Amino acid sequence: MILPKVRDPRFVTIRRGGVLTDADHRLLALWAAACAEHVLGLFEAARPADPRPREAIEHARAWVRGEVTMTRARAAGGHAMGAARDLRGAARHAAYAAGQAGAVAHVAAHELGAAAYAIKAARAAVPKGESEAAGRRECRWQRERLPEAIRELVLDDQRLRNDICWSVFDD
Repeated sequence: MILPKVRDPRFVTIRRGGVLTDADHRLLALWAAACAEHVLGLFEAARPADPRPREAIEHARAWVRGEVTMTRARAAGGHAMGAARDLRGAARHAAYAAGQAGAVAHVAAHELGAAAYAIKAARAAVPKGESEAAGRRECRWQRERLPEAIRELVLDDQRLRNDICWSVFDD
């Protein structure tokens, strides 16, 4: 589970009663797509003919550009998660990261799921003794790419939801 039981109003758009601006919602989607794309090769190495995770990432970006609806982006995210179901390890986590990125258009708080699954993919892609270091490197890579406008929001979200995201955001 990556979503809190009580929704954080900072991740609910203004038109739905929260405080999240459309501009920041789009930035969250782009950052989630970047996190997922960074580990996408781990899925594609296992399933090179399955386009669903890549399509979810592309749909997230297309939603930001106004080229697809939220419903289409969310559906693409669901299809990416379907691609993960019979896999294990890094490939599975990478597909889930892509699915979470696609779902950000629907629920902005999925941004952390994309990041967390990408870290899990990076950890699973290396020998056990190297997994913690690989996870820390992936987390740093992600944080370096956080747009300034959403940086503090995401870092606070990581702190608040770290325990339900498998503690992957520990420094």
